[in-house]
Amino acid sequence: MKRSFGCVMLAVALMSCRDYHLGSRLASQSGLIPADQFARYGREQAQAMAIAREYAHGSNGSSHEDLIRQAEVATSYARSLPDVGDAKADPLGFRQTIHFKSGWLTMVTPIDDGKRGAETPGVPAEARPAGAR
Repeated sequence: MKRSFGCVMLAVALMSCRDYHLGSRLASQSGLIPADQFARYGREQAQAMAIAREYAHGSNGSSHEDLIRQAEVATSYARSLPDVGDAKADPLGFRQTIHFKSGWLTMVTPIDDGKRGAETPGVPAEARPAGAR
């Protein structure tokens, strides 16, 4: 009896463990201000949303190398924007930290809404497309 109870408790404990694939949870925008609406708050907000969209667009897999490549694409796009002073990525945490020249420091996660960064309203025209050198 005690052994079967222990086996059942072990099975319940293993089934209750969640997976650690956070990409879909972080890219979901349900319950948040829509990206296009947030982009209308200002020029820097528009650039932050464009970076987040490019971060999601660069997704090609879930291996460590794929996540690093995705973060590098978003970082290079961020550095191509005129108001961005510096950008750093945390590929395993699905985060991009952006430091604007005005002093504003923010963090974005991927926004997977089917749009590219250049389609974000308010993004400066002089911004290079992602992947351009």
